[in-house]
Amino acid sequence: MRTQDFSRAPDIAQAGVMFVGGTRYTSPAAWLRHAGRYRTMITEMKRMRGYRGHRTYWQPPFTLGTIAWFDTMDDLMLFARTGTHRELMAWVTDGTRNATGGWIRVYTADPHGYTNGVWRAEGNVMRNIDTFTPIAKEQVGPPVVRHKRATKEPMTGPPVDGQLR
Repeated sequence: MRTQDFSRAPDIAQAGVMFVGGTRYTSPAAWLRHAGRYRTMITEMKRMRGYRGHRTYWQPPFTLGTIAWFDTMDDLMLFARTGTHRELMAWVTDGTRNATGGWIRVYTADPHGYTNGVWRAEGNVMRNIDTFTPIAKEQVGPPVVRHKRATKEPMTGPPVDGQLR
């Protein structure tokens, strides 16, 4: 169901901005040197205005990353200016002693989206939307039609090639 009211949805669904980043560290030893700084930064991030949540991910062999959600771009950018975050970024980019690469992407949420059931602010309703969201070349998306799956007839008769027919 389409909505612009995410007030009953989980915190991360209410976020207006999502940060995704990753850093390729030089070794497990660099991870360990990074761990204390990272914990301090996460503690500070959790106290920031607009913080909605975060997750840490690992991509072999030595990449660690963060996905974080904030209410607004300003909330995220104010966090990026904190001393702990700046110190950690300076440590990461100090030549190639600690890390060999990194990247950041920031995504903003459209004001509209989809909710169902207990997360639906307009009522506890579970149902599909009537039409798909239009893509660039469409004015209106096609209807959402639930197709019934074809039922298989039960296999009967003598086995053929190890299969019942």
